[in-house]
Amino acid sequence: MRNILMAVAEQPSNANEYILHHLTFLQNKTPNGVIDWSVIHWDSVFFSVLLAVVFGGSFYLAARKASTGVPTKFQNFVELVVEFIDTQVKDSFHGTTPLIAPMALTIFCWVFLFNAMDLLPVDLLPAIAHGAGVGHLKVVPSTDLNVTFALSLTVFILIIYYSIKMKGLGGFLAEFTLQPFVAKNPILKVLLVPANLILEVVPFIARPISLSLRLYGNLFAGEMIFMLLAVLSLQGAVQLESASGWALVIAQFVLALVWAIFHLLIITLQAFIFMVLSVVYLAMAHEHH
Repeated sequence: MRNILMAVAEQPSNANEYILHHLTFLQNKTPNGVIDWSVIHWDSVFFSVLLAVVFGGSFYLAARKASTGVPTKFQNFVELVVEFIDTQVKDSFHGTTPLIAPMALTIFCWVFLFNAMDLLPVDLLPAIAHGAGVGHLKVVPSTDLNVTFALSLTVFILIIYYSIKMKGLGGFLAEFTLQPFVAKNPILKVLLVPANLILEVVPFIARPISLSLRLYGNLFAGEMIFMLLAVLSLQGAVQLESASGWALVIAQFVLALVWAIFHLLIITLQAFIFMVLSVVYLAMAHEHH
């Protein structure tokens, strides 16, 4: 169920205003152009940090209270998640770096919590925030390109770091300039460098872009579907004196419930894909060619 509670304090006059209102971030200033590095989305920052604390704090408490006797249900759950992520890392990454498994666990749990915010009633937290004097509030961090790009760029920096660490700066640059076209003649090698550079740099740079856009696109689409379903309640709520109004509200409830159940699979799958691709890219950085 994605939208049962409608914002009472500020009812948009039509569906367009309703959707635009929910797509507006709580930010420090109006962006000046398409890219404005001085703009801060305070809601994305707040919920990202809050969910990091929830993830880190809950797993820390589970580790502190872990016992060799009869484990609690939460301890069983944490051990199941850790074992699942560890298995995925071992299947994809064959190096010995101790950072990869904790990083994969953090990515999966953090992104899953980001996505899970999409299952809350669409007007619940914004209505509470409005009561506290906050005009706009977006509660799903993974529907913010700044958040998804920040995650993917962090992975990208690690890819570059481990590539240079394992292969050296010369070996790292050779991967972009000496393949896929190979030649024994030194002059021909030099002539092939521009073509190799184009063919190798483009897919390399595409990694963080595809990571961020895949997560953002899927969650943004899911959020839009929830909003469109919520519009049924918006239209039905103003005509509850008629049978058609009640029909719209009931239809929204049923459709939103079905979509929420299906969306639970999507949010889990997207967190898993982001985690697996990050591990695979880091595994490729450790390989020698």
